[in-house]
Amino acid sequence: MEWTWDPAKDAVNRRKHDVSLSIAEVGLRDRLALSEPDPHPDGDRWRTLCEIGGVVFFVVHTWPEEPEPGRIISVRQATRRERKAYEHGRT
Repeated sequence: MEWTWDPAKDAVNRRKHDVSLSIAEVGLRDRLALSEPDPHPDGDRWRTLCEIGGVVFFVVHTWPEEPEPGRIISVRQATRRERKAYEHGRT
């Protein structure tokens, strides 16, 4: 899958969450990732819990639809509750 993101949003995400949007490319390849629709009014967005280097992350994104790549909107470390949901979903 191909992914893209806004460089300005990446800078904001790095300041706010101390992580670059680019890391989500790795996490979205996690075959154990858990995705669900995001009820955001801006459209067809998804929320995904995925593991990167032993850390669970919460990613907001769109799915790639040919010919357009998917768009990574936000990435942050998962909360304790989100980590438990990810771990529970893996079993």
